[in-house]
Amino acid sequence: EPSARRLEKKASQMMNVVSARAIEISPDITVANVIQRVSGVSIERNSNGEGQYAILRGMDKRYNTTLVNGVKVPSPDNKYRYVPLDLFPSDMLERLEVYKSLTPNMEADAVGGVVNMVMKSAPTKLLLQANLATGYSQRYFNRDFGSFSTSGTSAKSPYEQHGKNYNATAADFNKGALDYTYKKPLPDLVGNLTIGNRYLDDKLGVILGASYQNLHRGSRSIFYKSAVVGVNPNAVITEQSDRQYDEQQQRLGLHNKIDYRFNLNHRISFYQMYVNLNNMQLRDAVNTIYNGQYDPSIGKAELTYVTRSRKTQQQIYNGTLQGDHHFLDNRLNVRWSGVLSSARNQLPQNTMISLDGVEENFERKRTSLVNKSPVTYRLERNTDNDHAGYWDVAYKVPMENSKLELSTGGLYRDKQRSSFYNNYNLSPASAEEAKYKYGMDFQRYTDLNLTVTNPTGAVANPLTYDAGEKTTALYGMFNYENDKWQMIGGIRMEHSNQNYKLLFPAGEKRPEGSQIYTEWLPSLTMKYHLDEKQQLHAAYYRALNRPGFYEIVPSSVVNEEFLEKGNPDLKHALADNFDLRYELFPEASSQFLVGMFYKKIKNPIEYTFQPDEVRKQDVYYTPGNFGNANNFGVEVDYIKYIQKFGVKANYTYTHSRITTAKMSRRINETTQDPEAIIVDQTRPLYGQAAHVANLSLLYKDANNGWEGQLAGSYTGSRINTVSQFLNDDLWQKGFVQLDASIEKKFKAGWAVFAKANNILNTPMELYVKGTNPENEKIAEKLIEDGNTLIRKDLYGQNYILGLRYSFSK
Repeated sequence: EPSARRLEKKASQMMNVVSARAIEISPDITVANVIQRVSGVSIERNSNGEGQYAILRGMDKRYNTTLVNGVKVPSPDNKYRYVPLDLFPSDMLERLEVYKSLTPNMEADAVGGVVNMVMKSAPTKLLLQANLATGYSQRYFNRDFGSFSTSGTSAKSPYEQHGKNYNATAADFNKGALDYTYKKPLPDLVGNLTIGNRYLDDKLGVILGASYQNLHRGSRSIFYKSAVVGVNPNAVITEQSDRQYDEQQQRLGLHNKIDYRFNLNHRISFYQMYVNLNNMQLRDAVNTIYNGQYDPSIGKAELTYVTRSRKTQQQIYNGTLQGDHHFLDNRLNVRWSGVLSSARNQLPQNTMISLDGVEENFERKRTSLVNKSPVTYRLERNTDNDHAGYWDVAYKVPMENSKLELSTGGLYRDKQRSSFYNNYNLSPASAEEAKYKYGMDFQRYTDLNLTVTNPTGAVANPLTYDAGEKTTALYGMFNYENDKWQMIGGIRMEHSNQNYKLLFPAGEKRPEGSQIYTEWLPSLTMKYHLDEKQQLHAAYYRALNRPGFYEIVPSSVVNEEFLEKGNPDLKHALADNFDLRYELFPEASSQFLVGMFYKKIKNPIEYTFQPDEVRKQDVYYTPGNFGNANNFGVEVDYIKYIQKFGVKANYTYTHSRITTAKMSRRINETTQDPEAIIVDQTRPLYGQAAHVANLSLLYKDANNGWEGQLAGSYTGSRINTVSQFLNDDLWQKGFVQLDASIEKKFKAGWAVFAKANNILNTPMELYVKGTNPENEKIAEKLIEDGNTLIRKDLYGQNYILGLRYSFSK
């Protein structure tokens, strides 16, 4: 902890640091969960309740940049730029840095801020660290875990294996995807090994690290579909989907760094990192249709059973060769980096089977396969390859009683992205077999005799595309410092050339396109030392936010619950950012920070549901620019230890406003028919919570080797989905999550530890403000405080118990 406080105190930018030791004793085992403890940061969770993306200062994940050792890494996402932080095991890190202001030598695609993962480097002497732990999810104390077979799954579709004229048959697809088993899962496994040392008279440093996690997670999600009908502005619930998720996560992290010191003035290093996340997910859904047959009083309803088995593999690789050279008695410093990075996302198996069903006299049962495409096999993959070069030159100008450093530098990055999609539909081989009854004519889905109804596949899809981006940046910067003041300022130029090409255009007006622009981005940071323990920090910087790669592709994609469409006219966003912070560091491990920030965003990118220009009945979830937005807030960060006890607390208030067009309905005075009208509505930015807080109660008894913490985090209500209709946005209810950890150290470097997550089993709830009287007919209680529940997810508690060993010679 003292090392993290020193870095925050000395930093030119406004930043927060989480040290390796703080990460080690925290309840968190992934970077995504660690980062929620930082002031001004909330997280977006995945389907099993684990953190996945960071939201900095109320700015959606798209506005943040992720770095590894100061180098930007690509995203495995098939549409967007943001990097899922749950790929990274937290025990790989030396520290986690969150930058809240920028200087000219930093990449400018960071309106919200920068997440920098500083990985472990070679130690000064022999180091050996290892841990091994096991655990279990309380969800499976009294419930079985659903799984499926992935053996025989090919990473390529029949179209790729045999050519575009090949007619696929049912034999080309893995039947294991329909072979579901339900049993108690094995205990979770978490392990880490790190070894490092210096050789050749300390000139050569080497560190190797490996981390592995095999976890079983799950959730129950109840989701209600809704629609706006007539002139009533409040939506009517039309269907319930009761979903059970079971996921096996296999997370692997490997990294190594080799550095060589020629002398005090010259050194080079080579760093490599590989992270991989395999996710095998089984989703069982029972959908209840609220139509004329629905009568909860006698237990009668029309049902649909949908089971999806999906295997996802995400990978990121980074290799960075760096040099650091000093000349002219250390007045001239030259640094350079050559970077090769790649990201890959593969869905070799995404299979869905759908059956009709009924509820009669409160008993539910499956009947037969649905009429149209009851079985679908979908294959997806995408790759990102980055080649980049960085250079920085700094010169220290000789001065008396002060310091002045002038620097310049830049980067060039060539990014190439490839995305592939294919889909096959399967149906019963005959009309007679289409009438087969579940439980009578077939007992298991693998008994079905299926035929492929589109044997050549469906590669002519907008998700089959190529994209590229060339980024050039140059900057000039000064750094002036005397006894009381430090000022860093300058300007950065970034030139972007982003392009796309649909490989199978289907009548789009612009199957190929590009966006080329140059931005000049000034910044100025000032720090004033009140005394040895207090300082004032002020900063201004201009930043940008580029569209995602698929966001400018002008084609539509059919998702499970909505249609999605790109926007070739989407512009990049620009933001002017202002920060002011008072910083007090009374002791080595204590701090008090209080500050405020303001962001004025031009052309912010937000997703909304919009009707098609030609077919107004078709509504697409699409990105757009919406004038200007404002975001301001206040942050307080406090850490204090009193003997064996400590408290770590932070609170952030964020207020943002953006105005977008919404659709409403009224009665036409002439025809007396409903008609649509467009009105403006002002709302917060998507994903921004007004209140975010963390409180950790700490205990540390160094003499007896005990250390523990009880960590609570609160995220206030925020918009989850922006609707096309007035007052119909989907909000996430505010929630509290409670986690805990404890460690007992023994002699000779041994320790035992335990971690518990989501102790309160806090649900994730989505709602719309207001309600429609029609919703009162539904058996479930959906209306509370005038709001209508749309979704509720429960994840259960998770526990880990482990053994840790550390040796340093």
